[in-house]
Amino acid sequence: MEDRVAERASNGAAEHPSGDERFGVLEKALKRTRYSQDQLIEILHVAQGVFGYLSEDVLVFVGRELRLPLSRVFGVATFYHLFTFEEPGEHAATVCTGTACFVKGADRIVDALAAEFQISSGETTEDGRFTLKTARCLGSCGLAPVVVIDGAVRGHLDAEEVLEVVAEQMAADADDDAEDPTPDEADAVAAGAASEARL
Repeated sequence: MEDRVAERASNGAAEHPSGDERFGVLEKALKRTRYSQDQLIEILHVAQGVFGYLSEDVLVFVGRELRLPLSRVFGVATFYHLFTFEEPGEHAATVCTGTACFVKGADRIVDALAAEFQISSGETTEDGRFTLKTARCLGSCGLAPVVVIDGAVRGHLDAEEVLEVVAEQMAADADDDAEDPTPDEADAVAAGAASEARL
């Protein structure tokens, strides 16, 4: 182990052929864990946090850096429901379908979201705005039914209330986007201000 860390230190950080700087962030996490194969799950969490999901490219990189076969990296990643392998939408809802949540109407929440966005669980809308996922248990049974909406745990909501929360989140995001000028609008404003200053 010490040899591997020393070898990496002398060679510098691993670079990815794509030049994507996020791999540098991942490399720092690998270095912090001293390239320990026992830290695979932690590294996968870091990778998903940095990239938003675990692409094949990321899994190959992690396997290479930890000197693990891709089959082991992929096997561990697919075992845990919190890892995702496709780029998520701008907004996401993960509905718990464990026993307590199912009894309290989780299936109706999944059906309502699927109908509203015309997607199935595990899919993202064509415009990339929304992803619907399910999980076997989120560990918050006392809040059943539980839905994680854009990273926030929400409990005791029915299908209609979940749709309202998602709509509010998406509307707030749209309002933020409307307030930010596009590069062309910003250039036009700057050009107008410059011509007024010359007058």
